[in-house]
Amino acid sequence: MEVYLVGGAVRDRLLGAEPGDRDYVVVGATVGEMLAQGYTQVGRDFPVFLHPRTHEEYALARTERKSGTGYHGFVCDFSPTITLEEDLLRRDLTINALAEDQDGRIIDPYGGQEDLRKRILRHVSSAFGEDPLRVLRVARFAARLAWMGFRIASETLELMRTMSEGGELATLTPERVFMELQKALASPNPEVFIRILRNIGALREVLPELNALYGVPGPRRWHPEIDSGIHTVMTLKRMAQESTSVPARFAILCHDLGKGLTPREQWPHHPDHCEKGLAPLKRMCERLHVPTEYRELAEIVVRYHGDMHHLWRKGPEGVVDLLYRLDAFRRPERIRLYALCCKCDFLGRRGFESRPFPRADYLLALHSLLLGVDTREFVAQGLRGAAIGEAMRQRRVELCREFMKTLPRGESDDTHNLIQPYDSFRQ
Repeated sequence: MEVYLVGGAVRDRLLGAEPGDRDYVVVGATVGEMLAQGYTQVGRDFPVFLHPRTHEEYALARTERKSGTGYHGFVCDFSPTITLEEDLLRRDLTINALAEDQDGRIIDPYGGQEDLRKRILRHVSSAFGEDPLRVLRVARFAARLAWMGFRIASETLELMRTMSEGGELATLTPERVFMELQKALASPNPEVFIRILRNIGALREVLPELNALYGVPGPRRWHPEIDSGIHTVMTLKRMAQESTSVPARFAILCHDLGKGLTPREQWPHHPDHCEKGLAPLKRMCERLHVPTEYRELAEIVVRYHGDMHHLWRKGPEGVVDLLYRLDAFRRPERIRLYALCCKCDFLGRRGFESRPFPRADYLLALHSLLLGVDTREFVAQGLRGAAIGEAMRQRRVELCREFMKTLPRGESDDTHNLIQPYDSFRQ
């Protein structure tokens, strides 16, 4: 029985990165022999075992033969005659088809070390085309490793495009699609994942609501980048620079979904796109089984991100009403991510990337002030029930009115021209 460390742990060590989970391949063993040595079998589709002491995963070397559609349509052979090279041949990328023996020697039958040096993501063999999930996985790897200069090999990109056009992406389960999306959103460059899926034609299958934004123009004055899909990707890139919050990255990805529903004759304007965006967001969340935390934040960002750009238009009453609609007093943690999404919406435009957006900070400061309104004050006055809530609202409106007097000239009148530098009206 021979044991090899394989996959990501070997790759990451060669890249000088901190290795994640350590996975092992066992060559020349049977299920019975593994059980006899105290391993616990956990694999359902093929034999995977937990080490009796370290609880790390050990899988028997295997080959796979395509027998149906989708990423479940395989027949596995895990007999003790399967070699390490045969097992590695079935892996997705050459940089993941690396192994290390117990003496620290690297086994690299398919050129993974050379591709690591060249910063190339290349498929190992034609078997790559049999598993549609690999389209999403490779796009995710590109998003994860883009900061190191990695790119997808042209022949791999073309194979991914052929697979996308072949229709097998439709066989992926919604849970698996969201799992890959979630991992991509957690990567250093999540926008790379979206761009790749769009370029190979996969976005229309896995995220059709987002794909519908491409080719939809916005007003040149407010969106010099014109295309709503490009704007969305720019906002996602900015969010990745501002925060590691995956729910916030999901929310900004969805913020303009309503523009995909605007009738062509109304282009480039998108009246009521915030309200309209709730329907495609609901479809996406239900289809992909999106967690409640992600969905709830996305709902308030989709519905109310436009309000930030006209924050003071309805006066202190309008600002306080917005905070109530955001549920910002019962769930104060929401307001920071909402404000951050609005900031990234503003900065995610061509030529806007370096402009200040103090309005988000103003809203956070105001929210902090209004949180100090205490129920006990009004109970002591003898108020009860709904009268307490109304008195608290009125106090918050009064405080907001005073706060607005401290804003820079022009800001509280909502006359800030998004195209002009902030200093032009502050002076």
